[in-house]
Amino acid sequence: MFKNIANKVWAFDAEWIPDPTAGRMLYDMAGEPDDHAVMERMWAAGGATDDDPTPYLKTMVCRIVSISAVVRTRRGNDVSLNLLSLPRDVHDPEQANEAHIISTFLQAIGEHKPQLVGYNSNSADLKILLQRGVRNGIQAAEFCHRPDKPWEGIDYFARGTDAHVDIKEVIGGWGKSTPSLHELAVVSGIPGKMETDGQQVAALWLNGDLDRIVAYNETDALTTYLVWLRLAFFAGHFSPDEYAQEQTRLREMINELIANRPAEQLSNHLAAWMAEWDRLTSML
Repeated sequence: MFKNIANKVWAFDAEWIPDPTAGRMLYDMAGEPDDHAVMERMWAAGGATDDDPTPYLKTMVCRIVSISAVVRTRRGNDVSLNLLSLPRDVHDPEQANEAHIISTFLQAIGEHKPQLVGYNSNSADLKILLQRGVRNGIQAAEFCHRPDKPWEGIDYFARGTDAHVDIKEVIGGWGKSTPSLHELAVVSGIPGKMETDGQQVAALWLNGDLDRIVAYNETDALTTYLVWLRLAFFAGHFSPDEYAQEQTRLREMINELIANRPAEQLSNHLAAWMAEWDRLTSML
């Protein structure tokens, strides 16, 4: 269990797909113009079967296409929430570039030094950020900085600290006893996977539906944040009244986003997520 809640908390989630460039380099497919054909070859090499045609691949050979985070900032008695997503503009090729997404996110972490929260993030999300950061030749010195002594600053590479809270490691068990984020969330009255899941992200990317990937990524970040809130309440970091206030604050943030987002930016997923939250809560 984590010992404290920092003044800055980022509950984040990343989405990735098989990287066609990696596939072309690894499997001598430089002349293959079809990204889908390259991905099929990568899945085949990764052990695809009729029952599992798109197996989980090593993160090193995958490409990050989106990162979302719920940002909680406390200044004294004031708490604010924001939902941040990369790429900010899905129609801008420069912003959608993987190196830009990773560099922007890691530089922001290095600057603000938040307490990171994720689900399976220690084994997956943070590792792919490191691996693909190295692959893309970016530098993230402040993120990587390690203080000489634990009390001298945030260290995202140290085990047993609260700099990074992986909910799966806190709450999980052995083998089949470990819940998925979807299972943990839904049985707790929190929306999990809805119309989209991780298996569909590659197909969405191939169809040019990056906006739908970002929308899905945002709901995963919201789910992770709400599960973290519930875990923090369980640990005694919030009183019952404070826990209710934190949930209200999240609802207010989402409603504000729905009301104020530009017309071209998707927000239906946020309304659907809120409706599912209400539905599940009524069943508890």
